[in-house]
Amino acid sequence: MKRQNGLTASLRPAGADERAPVSVVVPCFRCADTVGRAVHSIADQTWLPTEVLLIDDGNDRATRDALCDLVASFDTLALRVISLPENRGPGAARNAGWKAATQPFVAFLDADDAWHPQKLALQVPFMQCHPEFSITGHAMASGTSLHAQDALRGEVRFRPVSRRELLVANRLSTPSAVVRRLLPLRFSPNQRYSEDYGLWLEAVCRGERLAVSDAVLGTLFKAPYGASGLSAALWRMERGELENYRTLYRKRLIGWGTCRSLEFLSLAKYARRVVWTPLRRRLARGAA
Repeated sequence: MKRQNGLTASLRPAGADERAPVSVVVPCFRCADTVGRAVHSIADQTWLPTEVLLIDDGNDRATRDALCDLVASFDTLALRVISLPENRGPGAARNAGWKAATQPFVAFLDADDAWHPQKLALQVPFMQCHPEFSITGHAMASGTSLHAQDALRGEVRFRPVSRRELLVANRLSTPSAVVRRLLPLRFSPNQRYSEDYGLWLEAVCRGERLAVSDAVLGTLFKAPYGASGLSAALWRMERGELENYRTLYRKRLIGWGTCRSLEFLSLAKYARRVVWTPLRRRLARGAA
């Protein structure tokens, strides 16, 4: 494969027989109404993945039945269900899929989100041509309906994310992420909020490189700060972010002063969200 110039990704032509060297991991918990949409977006990829791992995270009967129906419905995808004995949360579910993955790259998609059809055909060739990056991601649209999926032409540009930039704010949505399977780190299995940010932070602080693209290659169907928008949900996410910084400090990846400064900044942003998130939603309802 010809190396791309700079940090650009050239779209891989559609129609080739071989599959993308990717294992897709989809954590599934009480998602009977949405997981079909997620799997359809995988099946619509112009470069299909080699395998798709649906992680049954201690589900109810309705979700288990939905997963079985999907396995029986798609003959274009190598779908496999991995069942966990009890609900362990998204970090542990993603880790279980990562452990079972067989391909050089692992892509993550949440069961209530969806990908642009050209996501894998852009992101995976970029990582093949740029082995210096262990983790990549891209922009995601947010909404209640699927983002307009216009066909992309030409090249999509990626940019490196610095350690300092990532410490200040999470630049990578998990449903956009593709990682190298041999990355020697995992999601925190006991953390249910901001566990993805914790992984990206530790990876970059340990010298791994991360790149993101401004191209919108997917849609998030959940609210960015918790589906309910309640203060309790915001606070749980905030506690997860604070725990990430303290974990970095305990592992001696950042200093005490840096940890305290990041906590202060995070709490200030949290206070702003508590005030503005309900207000924005009231304004949006009023405009509708």
